[in-house]
Amino acid sequence: MKNLIFILGSVLTFNCNAQTAYITNYNSNSVSVINVTTNMVTATIPVGEFPEGVFVSPDGLKVYVTNNGSNLISVINSVTNMVIDTIQIDYPWGIAVSPDGLRVYVANRGLGIVSVINTVLNIVEDTILVGSWPEGLAVSPDGLRVYVANYGSNSVSVINTSTNSVFDTIQVGDYPYGVSVCPDGTRVYVVNNGSNSVSVINTVTNTVVETVPVGCQPKCVSVSPDGEKVFVTNSGGNSVSIINSATNTASEPIYVGHLPLGLSVSPDGSKVYIANNIDNTVSVINTYSNAVVDTIPVGYAPAAFGNFISSYMLEIDYQCNVQDKISIYPNPTAQCITIESFEKGVIEIYNTHLELIKTIIAGSNKTNIDLSNLTSGLYLVKVKTEKGIEVKKFVKE
Repeated sequence: MKNLIFILGSVLTFNCNAQTAYITNYNSNSVSVINVTTNMVTATIPVGEFPEGVFVSPDGLKVYVTNNGSNLISVINSVTNMVIDTIQIDYPWGIAVSPDGLRVYVANRGLGIVSVINTVLNIVEDTILVGSWPEGLAVSPDGLRVYVANYGSNSVSVINTSTNSVFDTIQVGDYPYGVSVCPDGTRVYVVNNGSNSVSVINTVTNTVVETVPVGCQPKCVSVSPDGEKVFVTNSGGNSVSIINSATNTASEPIYVGHLPLGLSVSPDGSKVYIANNIDNTVSVINTYSNAVVDTIPVGYAPAAFGNFISSYMLEIDYQCNVQDKISIYPNPTAQCITIESFEKGVIEIYNTHLELIKTIIAGSNKTNIDLSNLTSGLYLVKVKTEKGIEVKKFVKE
């Protein structure tokens, strides 16, 4: 999708070149918010007791956190950095959001089930029986499958999201924990904490096609956006292994902080962020040099188990394409904005409480949106097409 263009008396374009990382701090009962451009903590959000799992919604507007000490899910508004809702769930651990953002899947560690949350109503609408002690889980890019690592039964449950039922079970190594799906959906990578290895699953045959040795007591896994590299934290070795997905071989480990747990790759693939549980820090690896380039202090015992980096920049960043003497921020007073999305799709306007204000069916070129019934203030516009989702801010004076 091309960059969206907002026209308010002149042409204004939005840059989308920065992201945000959300780190769960297990012993601080909080989430540290990191600006991925500056590697600075910009906010700390109080959540429930012992937050572990975290996942950013595909549109970047919400962050879901599992609090296994208080048996609930915190729903964070990423615009205001505030918890806007909580959902009661027993023994929550790993968490993942469907590509359309309509469902959240939570591994209920002590119950041997996966809970399915309706994100419109923020209620549990179904539970699915899986293996013993489910830990990590991941949703396929097409949203049709959920892969669940069952720590206690050395297996992966494959859930059909249409029926919310398990249709296959795959035996892997000892004590599987983290799981990640490659971008094209053809491979699933499962970390075997007790076998010091990663199982590579073919998603067509649902069979393990390779077992890759990595470091000591591996925990979590994340695949690069191009699918060429697979990053694994070795909690017992204080390191990160990088698997070449073409050869299924691991590199020499990169040493980070003590007891590395969760990790995520930045959307452009240039950096990897790793939560060091004992050091109370986040290590940043440059994927071109394979070296640690920064260390960021966060809260106590960071875990960050899940996809914790947003793909969208929610800061206002205007560039004026014409030489008009107008105010760029705040926006010029206008009763209408025009959006060029270049694709047919749906345009949605939200307030900062993430309440849906207006829905418009977009044409293939320019779409005019009447703002006359909106009060002054900050709003979000989300454009959804077949090629993806864009979320931007605008101000109505």
